[in-house]
Amino acid sequence: MDAPADLVELFRTKAEMVSAVTLRAADMPTALAYVVDACEKKDACKLLLSGCEAALSAPAAELCETVTTKTIAAPDLSDADFAALGTLCEHKGFRLIRDGLRNHLGGIDIAVTHVDAGIAETGTLVLRSQSEELRLATMVAEVHIALLPVSVIKATSHDVEPLVRQWMADPPDYTAFITGASRTADIERVLALGVHGPLELHIVFLTEA
Repeated sequence: MDAPADLVELFRTKAEMVSAVTLRAADMPTALAYVVDACEKKDACKLLLSGCEAALSAPAAELCETVTTKTIAAPDLSDADFAALGTLCEHKGFRLIRDGLRNHLGGIDIAVTHVDAGIAETGTLVLRSQSEELRLATMVAEVHIALLPVSVIKATSHDVEPLVRQWMADPPDYTAFITGASRTADIERVLALGVHGPLELHIVFLTEA
């Protein structure tokens, strides 16, 4: 059962107040097409390495290649959705990965993840992040695209409590609460984005049943 329209609208309003980009998608193919489009529009991650123009060993050449190819991480997509996204990425020349995120020193352009619940009063995403690959995806990518089924949006944090308690009954558990893009003002009280996580957060409201 989908959340009431006013609850979805409240979530959208609150999320956009903390600089999240929001949109609706009627189905997964539409959402996946948006992921690829967002990757195409952004500048590639760049790790500044010297010497890539020289004759290199195979490992060094492979490292240099990682800094020139756009990368999308999708650690928790189903096999079918991962394959569909892979086809789209192949047409654009993008690299698609679901594991081994620690090996991509050149950076990850886009991370796409599912969301387990949403809190409308604050525009907060709730992810059960037991997988290290999922945790890395939501922290090291420049852009995080979160797929949020409207059916899991709750009004308040109290409404999410039973779900979190259920998860915590099966330890070890790791739950992330994400509100907007990463930001800090620790340095001379100057707001900086992307210091501890993604520069941008895009939230795709999935309206399919």
